[in-house]
Amino acid sequence: MTTAALRRTLEHTSPVRQYIMGAFFLALAAVIWFGFISTLPGQSTSTFTFDLGQGATTLAPWDLPSPMTLRVLAGLCAVLGAFQLARGFSNYTNLVLALVVGLFIFGFLTWAAAGKSLNLAGLFSATLLKAVPLTLGAMSGVLCERSAVINIAIEGMMLMSAMVATLVGSVTNLWLGLFAGVASAGLLALVHAWLSIKYKTDQIVSGTVINIFALGLTSYISHKYLQVFQNLNNPGIFQSWPIPLLSDIPLLGPLLFDNNLFVYAMFIFLIVLTLGLFNTRWGLRLRSVGEHPRAADTLGINVFRTRYTAVLLGGLMAGLAGAYFTLGSVGRFDENMTAGRGFIALAAMIFGNWTPVGSFGAGMLFGFSDALAARMAILGVKIPSQFLLMIPYLATMIVLAGVVGRGHMPAADGQPYEKE
Repeated sequence: MTTAALRRTLEHTSPVRQYIMGAFFLALAAVIWFGFISTLPGQSTSTFTFDLGQGATTLAPWDLPSPMTLRVLAGLCAVLGAFQLARGFSNYTNLVLALVVGLFIFGFLTWAAAGKSLNLAGLFSATLLKAVPLTLGAMSGVLCERSAVINIAIEGMMLMSAMVATLVGSVTNLWLGLFAGVASAGLLALVHAWLSIKYKTDQIVSGTVINIFALGLTSYISHKYLQVFQNLNNPGIFQSWPIPLLSDIPLLGPLLFDNNLFVYAMFIFLIVLTLGLFNTRWGLRLRSVGEHPRAADTLGINVFRTRYTAVLLGGLMAGLAGAYFTLGSVGRFDENMTAGRGFIALAAMIFGNWTPVGSFGAGMLFGFSDALAARMAILGVKIPSQFLLMIPYLATMIVLAGVVGRGHMPAADGQPYEKE
């Protein structure tokens, strides 16, 4: 058994982790029972609809008795928690954790929609759209940090791409705007790689400088030109393109197969990057540079070139994420419109354990929290939206603390390489 496999086995079978997980499951059951059920009227009904509009095929609404549904969900969480305390689920603990969290979330939605109606299809659609820039940004971080280069400049790259894509797209067309935006982020990535790899500048400092530069330059151009000459700030957006046959599938079709190119690009890059990192020689070399660069160098791998390539590809990915804000969403540029989502993408990367699939899951979690906060305001739920938005960050800290299973950051992450 390899060291990594032994470490994962010990994590899954740790008695302390077993008891913590069991207690956590029981705590969620208690919240559903005492926090949700006790505050509901006896005969309330939660209605869930599945309407995406535009003539899309929908499912029949669900009318669920709120108290009974919550009792069933609380009972399931309690049973799973008791079994976890008594025997544990061994290697399936994280899957059971995901199930229990899903049950709790559905319980929360049932409680919030008691006596009202909640459009689940609209909520999931908004979640997917909000997850696009976060997932692309997180995959940018995965590419960089798998090669041991920390890139906190994702925020600046996204912001620069959003502005350049808008300006060029307004003057020419959407496709040229997209390419220009992605290229501008790639240029910033090359600067970051040059400073971090060749001159061994502190990577945090280098990334911070790029963020400040991008914020200042885009704010100046926006104030001086884009707000004055509206024809320079009107590129339009890429329209949705339904995939024939697949888009006709009830519910899932309009959700997944009737979107613009940014959503499709996210799924394509998710598959390509996962296969590339873990099933190709290129991915093995990239990961070896991030784990043990001296050993990789000894085997003939060019550490510097590999890191330059990874950071450049990461910058292009961040550029695609930034272009989404303008060419895929609102169709114009506003100052600091990324609003810190580059940093949220880094948190999603950490939550996703430096993997593309994990980053996508984390991006969906962050997007869900954002979309849910808006829906709760519409439903009149008296919970400050800030509490809902902080949940993904709390989950990230729990992951870093090792409760869910320790994150495996590349061993050489952030360390400049000195060739002997």
